[in-house]
Amino acid sequence: MSRKTSDTNADLRGEVLVAIMRDRRDFGRLQDELWYRVPVDTAPKRWPPQWLAFYQTKIFGDEAWAINYYGRVRNISIISRAELFPDEFRNPKSDWRYFQVHLESLERLTQPVRSARGRRLIFIPT
Repeated sequence: MSRKTSDTNADLRGEVLVAIMRDRRDFGRLQDELWYRVPVDTAPKRWPPQWLAFYQTKIFGDEAWAINYYGRVRNISIISRAELFPDEFRNPKSDWRYFQVHLESLERLTQPVRSARGRRLIFIPT
């Protein structure tokens, strides 16, 4: 199932969703393939977003505890984990459903948005 985002329903969704980025493989996928996954069961109520911003955790060293990257949502598909990661061995998570959020591009902020408290967040609709 694919859903193209459009400006006609912009008032029905959140403008920016800040998503946690805690894995270098996910970040590599985001940079190379321009998509990010959000579990369907835990997606925010204000859905779909127009933009995604990425809050990076301690694994990112100098970029940790900050939003350094963002992108405009191009489209969103609902897809199983097995489809997202076809090389992954079948396991209980294989049938979980995700929103695969495709971005138009990934941009770097000139001034990162830093967390003064240096803590982990999940999703923040703004």
